[in-house]
Formats: sequence, C-alpha cells, structure tokens
Amino acid sequence: MNDTFLKACRGEKTDFTPIWIMRQAGRYLPEYQKVRGKVDFLTLCKTPELAAEVTIQPIDILKVDAAILFSDILIPVEAMGMPLEFHEKKGPVLAPAIRDENTVKKLSVPDPEDKMRFVMDTIRILRKELADRVPLIGFSGAPFTTATYMIEGGTSKTFLNTKRMIFQSPELYSALMDKITSTITEYLKAQINAGAQAVQLFDTWGGIFSPQDFKAYALSYVKKIIHDIRKWQKAEKSEPVPIIYFVGETAGLLEEIKESGADVHGVDWRINLDDAIRRLGNNAVVQGNLDPIALFLPQNKIEERVKDILSRAASAKGHIFNLGHGVVPETQPDNVIALVEMVHRHSKR
Repeated sequence: MNDTFLKACRGEKTDFTPIWIMRQAGRYLPEYQKVRGKVDFLTLCKTPELAAEVTIQPIDILKVDAAILFSDILIPVEAMGMPLEFHEKKGPVLAPAIRDENTVKKLSVPDPEDKMRFVMDTIRILRKELADRVPLIGFSGAPFTTATYMIEGGTSKTFLNTKRMIFQSPELYSALMDKITSTITEYLKAQINAGAQAVQLFDTWGGIFSPQDFKAYALSYVKKIIHDIRKWQKAEKSEPVPIIYFVGETAGLLEEIKESGADVHGVDWRINLDDAIRRLGNNAVVQGNLDPIALFLPQNKIEERVKDILSRAASAKGHIFNLGHGVVPETQPDNVIALVEMVHRHSKR
C-alpha cells in the first residue's frame, strides 16, 4: 500500500509529499456526475455501494495518495433527530432551527452503528477495495460548524442567530454543544472501528470568531473530542489514528489551533505556509494550502504555485499537500490531475 500519507501525518520522512484534495470526489468529475445523475445527494450518501464507488473515483483518475469517505458533515445532525433536506442551488435546509430549550431537548445522541450504519458499511467496503492501494480518511464536521447549520437552519453569511445564542443564552448553547460533541465523538469512534485509517474534523466556520471566542466556543469542544478518542484508543490498546483539524480562515487563530491536540493542522490559503509553520511550531505537521481557485490558472502558473508551497513547507515536520478548501465544481479535471503529478514530481526526494 502507498502509505506516504500516513507517514506524513506522523511526521515521518517520506519519499515525496503526499497529496489528497478536499471534495476530491465531487461535481467537477464527469464520472461523479454520471453516478449522481441516478440518485439525489442524500441517497448517494446513504447507499454504501454508490458512496464507495465515488470515493474511489479520484484514486483512479487523479492518482491521489489518500481516499476520503464520500459523505456529508450533516449526516450526524439528521441522526440526532433534526430533519435534513438538500435543495439544488440553496444547499442544506434544516427545520425547525434549534433556537430554544425544547428543540435542544428533542435531540438525541444516536448510536452510530444503528442510525448511521450506512457510513460504517461504506467504510468497510472501501477498506476491502483500497486494501493494497491508499489509506482511507473518515471525517465529521467539528461541533461548532455543525451547530451553525442547526441554529441557522442552513448556511449563513452573518451567523447572527448562532452568535446571539452564544452571547445571550450561553447555557442553551452549552447544552446543544454537549449533545453534538458526544455525537461526533461516538461517530468518529465508529468510523475508526469500521476501518478509517485517519479522521478529519472540518471546522469550516471557525474563522468567524475572535481568537478568544474561538478558544471558548469552538476549540474547547474539539479538544474534548480528541482527548476522548485518544483515551478510548488507549483503553482499547489500539494504534492511534492520525487526527486532522481543519479550520477555515486560519490566519488569525493559529496560536489557538495548535492547542487542539490534533496530529495535523489544515492551513488555508490566506497565509503563507512558512508563516503558519513558524506560528504552529517547527514540530507541526501541516496540510494545505493552495487556493482552490488557483486551479483556474494556466498549468505553468499552477506549477509555480506548487513549487512555492513545497518550498515554504520545508521547515515543517511533515507536509500533506492539499487545497485550502474544497475543489469547486467548475474546475477542469485536467488541471487537478496535473496538480497531483506536479506535487509528486517536484517533491520527489
């Protein structure tokens, strides 16, 4: 198996810099569109054979060094008892939004093997299919990012309702976050038990906070998840799987992020990678950090960006090349294929 990604996560020396891409299985690929044309998005997530098929597509097409489970960060929200729908061009719709004590009380902490078994079945299929190829990454939304969708009832630009709950009803926010945190902890444990070889926590909206609020209202819950997973693995005498923590708009929060306990820290494109490493510490393992829209550049210009990022990453203990966020649907697949080849070629040691 090509275990370069796992070695990099552990800060071990590698023959080249591994690369995987957030949303590497998605709408920019015609092969994905063909599968997606048969079923709606949630059905795709909940059908293990189809979810496994689209997970594997980027391994065949792009030649990336890790697969990431095809799913959605809101799957646990539905399992907690909150209705979830996806609408074209509008995104997720969750109703009724969580705004009061009664709606929080109605939420449960589900058994993941019961309510989300299709995710674990997908992982089990993928481990068989990928056994001699590349590692499999499982994932979940981080508690704060998950909570924003539940409180806002979908996506938001201002996060007014979320911040208002935090500042005006802190006990209510805490009660909601405790349930979400327990749910995500059990969900990630189940993914690891099913065979995930690394897991990533997506805190896409963590960057909306000031550093002090991020630490209190987002990071504290991530730290609890990571601590509880490590404690569980120690009790089970199992090998710790790498945990990646990705926060959107990281530049103002790096000193706080490095306290998460994660093995790998995702860095977006709003800061030079060498500056991020300096602030995270030279023992840091980093992931990132090409701007997704830079994939619209001519390939010779993409190559310049690749060489620059690889050079800036040299001071890190380990580096996994990735975008600073997910690949967008309008991206040309040929440019993504070229990106992977460039990273492999220019990082070969």
